[in-house]
Amino acid sequence: MNFTKMNGLGNDFIIVAHFESLPDDAPQMARAMCDRHFGIGGDGLVFILPSEKADVRMRIINADGSEAEQCGNAVRCVAKYAYDYGLVLCEALTVETMAGIQHVWLTVEEGKATQVKVDMGAPILRGEAIPVGVNAENVVDHPIEADGAAFAFTGVSMGNPHAVIFVEDAPRFEVEKWGPVLETHSLFPNKANIEFVSVISPTEVEMRVWERGCGQTFACGTGACATVVAGALTGRTERRVLVHLKGGDLEIEWSETDNRIYMTGPAEEVFAGNWHKS
Repeated sequence: MNFTKMNGLGNDFIIVAHFESLPDDAPQMARAMCDRHFGIGGDGLVFILPSEKADVRMRIINADGSEAEQCGNAVRCVAKYAYDYGLVLCEALTVETMAGIQHVWLTVEEGKATQVKVDMGAPILRGEAIPVGVNAENVVDHPIEADGAAFAFTGVSMGNPHAVIFVEDAPRFEVEKWGPVLETHSLFPNKANIEFVSVISPTEVEMRVWERGCGQTFACGTGACATVVAGALTGRTERRVLVHLKGGDLEIEWSETDNRIYMTGPAEEVFAGNWHKS
């Protein structure tokens, strides 16, 4: 089975594009192929499938075999793959995800997509719709306790659930300690992606992320979007912010005009190969 390894700011994916529908053994395939010691290695296995509603359809299976509704970095990789390999011929395209249709615009240099801008849609803020176990229209700086420690989180869904926690020093925060505890907290019925964020200025933040089903990753596009929403809701940032992640930077804008979030960042192909294991 042919595959292409790609990454968006170090958030890495195995891309396969020759299936007509999601295979029944997709979870087992993801666990085997994403294994960093016995497989190819990746945060997720991404299937590019035909779509009746968009130019292409994306399904993403996390490294643990669970399915993600959405992934901003994966969408950028899918858009680059689709253009570079001739699945689409235009520099503007649409990608169908479990969270809806996403519009994408490419910056192309020498026949290859280099930068990808994605309309990530409008954030979902109502507690039960995120979902979080808080009955509120906006879940802002809500207290949460875990293993004897107290935090405050802002809940945002970008088609997948996020809990954004502001800390003093995100790059040095103990993500590996607190991420898994908070991901599975009882307030999050579908688990949650956990962002730890420190504010540099109203237009610049540092973010580290513990992704549901993956663990700590180098970047999370939907997490960066959720972070900017949380920053604006709490008055810590403006609505257009440069988000520094472990793997690089994303430009995020929460538009006041249409309430939609626009993410701009790179996507790269690493290598291609053939998977022989069953």
